[in-house]
Amino acid sequence: MDWGYIISVMIVSAFGVEAIVFGLAAIGINMQFGYTGLLNFGQSAFMAVGGYSVAVTVIELGANFWWGVVIAFAVTIVLALLLGIPTLRLRADYLAIVTIAASEIVRLILRSVTFKEIFGGSDGQFSFGADFFALSPLPEDLAFRIGPVVLNERQIFVLIVGWALVFLSCLIVWLLVRSPWGRVLKGIREDEDAVRSLGKNVYLYKMQALVIGGLFGAIGGIIYAVGNEAVSPDFFGTDTTFFAYAILILGGAARVFGPVLGTVIFWAIIQGTDVFLRSAIDIGVPVLSLMTGTQAAVVRFMLVGLGIMLLMIFRPQGILGDRRELALDAR
Repeated sequence: MDWGYIISVMIVSAFGVEAIVFGLAAIGINMQFGYTGLLNFGQSAFMAVGGYSVAVTVIELGANFWWGVVIAFAVTIVLALLLGIPTLRLRADYLAIVTIAASEIVRLILRSVTFKEIFGGSDGQFSFGADFFALSPLPEDLAFRIGPVVLNERQIFVLIVGWALVFLSCLIVWLLVRSPWGRVLKGIREDEDAVRSLGKNVYLYKMQALVIGGLFGAIGGIIYAVGNEAVSPDFFGTDTTFFAYAILILGGAARVFGPVLGTVIFWAIIQGTDVFLRSAIDIGVPVLSLMTGTQAAVVRFMLVGLGIMLLMIFRPQGILGDRRELALDAR
């Protein structure tokens, strides 16, 4: 078994585009759920808005990529308001129901035949990142090798920009939660009636948290779009949101760097397990060789799920979490 190749894949996956995308999505959920207690199960909708806004702006409208980013932020704010206005005055579970339904509605609209000329249907949109890559100062023939894995100049540029945005997002979250505004959010998470009795507009604070978390998700969608130089509606399914929640739980909710640690570990394990199982099948390891490659892809998620279950039982606050502040009840 080629352990060098397995370790190389784990390293590339841990710090690759998918880790960046889901890290940003998890940072948004951390703002909403970790610090405010909002159950947003529709983060994939905000990610889709980000990715498709830049794609449609460039391809269909013929405008600059950066106008697409501005439009993505504007549409994200509108979407958050549409989701939050009818639900944030009600119990938390209503927001969960509305957001998970809204994410599926957005996905089905994007892949529908009716709007295929705009969004590209199930095939999505391609080749719209020229303005983004034009900013790259890296030489075109640059290549970086990690074992047998080779990254070209465009991939390296996306990784540099993506991780810079991840740490900038963490800095913004750190500044926000240490401010009086952030302390109000934590109070809402613990006991919103007590916060309301102090004269705070709980509804307004919740809406602000929903919008800010959605913007982080939209940034993740933009990075996904430019990193793959394509957007596809089926990527933005409900499982995308659940992956982001798994990452947040793994790293530790209500911790600034919880989503970062969670996404690095999550994708290293996911891809490393997949390569390990496929290699074991190829060399005929007993028991494991009975599986097919398709079955191995499913088993890796089962193993990760088992690991998260054990984490919830023995350390429900996550790796970086503090049991005194936030612990998820696994009973």
